[in-house]
Amino acid sequence: MDKKLKESIANAARSIGNSLPVLTGVILLIGLIETFVPKSIYPTLFSNNVLLDPIIGSGLGSILIGNPVTSYVLGGELLLQGVSLVAVTAFIVSWVTVGLIQLPAEATLLGKKFAVARNILSFIFSIIVAITTVFIISL
Repeated sequence: MDKKLKESIANAARSIGNSLPVLTGVILLIGLIETFVPKSIYPTLFSNNVLLDPIIGSGLGSILIGNPVTSYVLGGELLLQGVSLVAVTAFIVSWVTVGLIQLPAEATLLGKKFAVARNILSFIFSIIVAITTVFIISL
């Protein structure tokens, strides 16, 4: 086997190995949420309103930050619970791009003005991206 191919396979295996604990944690968290949060709460949080749902989804994603891989699993579970696609899309985009929990560290490293502006713009654009994406998909 070629040396580069062996290195690539080793890197891929390491990457999968590093992702497994995170995915396992998300799956366990989803199980806990399904057990302790009644399914009747989702319709009360999300009303299938094209303008309100992405705002709520972006708000939740901004607070509950995470990485892209886990957001797809969580987003799929939200869709199965009847949450609208626009809310899930906004959640996924803001989950990855907005980080209220890490804002103090980001402000220290990159400057307060930049960190706040980046988070506000990311929040706004997560809503715009969600609405635009769902509109394009529905065409």
